[in-house]
Amino acid sequence: MLSELAFSADDLALTRLAISPMWEVVSSFRLLIAGSSHPVHRSWLEQVRPRVAAAGLDDGWLARLIPAQGYLADFLTPPPVEPTPDLETELAVIRATPAEYVRRDVDHFAADDPRRAALRADPEDRLAQVCAEIETYWELALAPYWARIRAVLDADVFHRARQVAERGTGHLFNDLHATLRWDDNTLRLVRRHCAVSREAAGPGLVLVPSVFAEHVLTWSRPPEPPQLAYPARGIGTLWERRPVRHADAIAAVLGRSRTLLLVELAAPASTTELARRTGMSAAGVSQHLTALRDAGMVSSHRAGRSVLYARTAIAESLLDTAA
Repeated sequence: MLSELAFSADDLALTRLAISPMWEVVSSFRLLIAGSSHPVHRSWLEQVRPRVAAAGLDDGWLARLIPAQGYLADFLTPPPVEPTPDLETELAVIRATPAEYVRRDVDHFAADDPRRAALRADPEDRLAQVCAEIETYWELALAPYWARIRAVLDADVFHRARQVAERGTGHLFNDLHATLRWDDNTLRLVRRHCAVSREAAGPGLVLVPSVFAEHVLTWSRPPEPPQLAYPARGIGTLWERRPVRHADAIAAVLGRSRTLLLVELAAPASTTELARRTGMSAAGVSQHLTALRDAGMVSSHRAGRSVLYARTAIAESLLDTAA
């Protein structure tokens, strides 16, 4: 299917880049329930899939609204209201989705599912349940990894903005994905589903990089601008465990035990797991993690009965500088 999105001068002027936590929720959940072992995201899938299943999220609201293939509910990915909204900002927009939009989206699916029928009958109350499930999924699957994900997304946005500044918007469009082509003031999309056109979309365009999107995803609902979520650059390095060659220099400031814990947190882990890996006592690990968390270098995320600790952007930056 070939979609064509024509651009006026005003449309080009209103084209913008944004980062969206909800696009990462949607694209990552779709990857999870597809059941495949993705070559890039294999380690993430192996860590996250058991947590999501244990929480029952593989058979909840999201499973009804984000199938492995085909249409996904548009109200889950409203246009970002700012360049880098947080999850709660986007959830507030979802909670306020007009009932007619929710019902129209639900009507795209088969009518034989009780959860979707309940959402259609009572959008306001059920949206609160959907958002609560999204928060749970976020805490289990994305929040512990967000510093790394966000770094890739920020780098992509910086690269695209520089392309526009140096070579113009046309070059940006032609470089986004193999299925996109810019020609004669028109962006052409070769797709299998979900045609989009200027007649069925608002002015401008929102471009959203995603580390989990496997191809270009479109969104269109007048009078809002259309959205294109596209695979971000650099995802091949997202889960690489990068060596820290100057750990001694960091240890001179933080201490060897805390530096060791930061290095071990290349993947989120619990206190028990970190104690097993490092040979420290669980009490000692807990004490050091508390100090690192108070310094803004690690974050904690509940996963069932466990608490996972993850490096923050501050710690990632420190270790990258020392690498």
